[in-house]
Amino acid sequence: MKTTPRTRRDFLCHSLAGLVAGCTLGGTNPVLAMASQAKSPYVDFPTEPRARLAISSWSFRDYIKTPRDGNKSKQAPGMGLPEFAAWVKREFNVPGVEPWNYHFASLDQPYLSAFRESNEKAGVRIVNIAVDNVHSYYAADPAVRRQALENGKAWVDAAQKLNAVSIRTSIAKAKNAQPEVAIVAAQLKELADYAAERNVVVNLENDNLVSEDAFFLAKVIDKVDHPFLHALPDFCNSMQTRNEKFNYDALTQLFARAYNICHVKQFEGTPDGKTVSIDLPRVFAILKASHYKGFFSMEWEGDGPPHEGTRQLLKACEDNLR
Repeated sequence: MKTTPRTRRDFLCHSLAGLVAGCTLGGTNPVLAMASQAKSPYVDFPTEPRARLAISSWSFRDYIKTPRDGNKSKQAPGMGLPEFAAWVKREFNVPGVEPWNYHFASLDQPYLSAFRESNEKAGVRIVNIAVDNVHSYYAADPAVRRQALENGKAWVDAAQKLNAVSIRTSIAKAKNAQPEVAIVAAQLKELADYAAERNVVVNLENDNLVSEDAFFLAKVIDKVDHPFLHALPDFCNSMQTRNEKFNYDALTQLFARAYNICHVKQFEGTPDGKTVSIDLPRVFAILKASHYKGFFSMEWEGDGPPHEGTRQLLKACEDNLR
């Protein structure tokens, strides 16, 4: 099965900066049950396998309208995020969604309030918001690092308003600097402090192999040492190295630092145009050994429409969680 190598980062455009500019939102987050400025997050995680499952809007990106260019597939229904969340519940009978920030039409309060009301009506919860940055947390220019931090804060506010459990913030590559643990940790410490006041968890995902290498992320998380900063293990992203041992060692490191969200994926495209896959039962053995109790978000990256592939991932999760 072949795929074209691509990541969220390839799709991100600078218009996102305008989307979050000036966004200030209030509200409370009852999903995270502890009071404001909590010392640690608390989520009443379900134990029934189906209730732990979610579907990412990234998997269905060709079927979702975006502020920039509308839906990309002529055969797609052209859903907005509120419609997508309700559709997920009807189509797949799972209660969780993970929206990508590029799919948000707005961060103003009326849009987010309507989105939350739609989710509540459909019986859907947002388990995480996948947030990509245009700016880097380790850029040479402190003003650019500040822009990355402010973007993270705006999405923490949005997560609070939407009653979302967490955000995933990306560590974008910088053109003029190399990743440094201390510099990234300083930015994320401030973001985690801000998120803690709003009872929103911040997660880091192993995605690109330059600034989001799993072992680099582990060092950053350990350096920050904050109860609201955790790892988001992606089952297959570290296989971009085409080194199975590296991928499973990376997941072992990340699941030891994970809290509420992981990405279930079986196939991944590599920079040289190949397709790699992973042993799903082996990954589930790793996460069970770590005593992971959180949610599972499906990210199908195979050929063809994502519907059947997503169903396959959902079944694999249920089979391995029982």
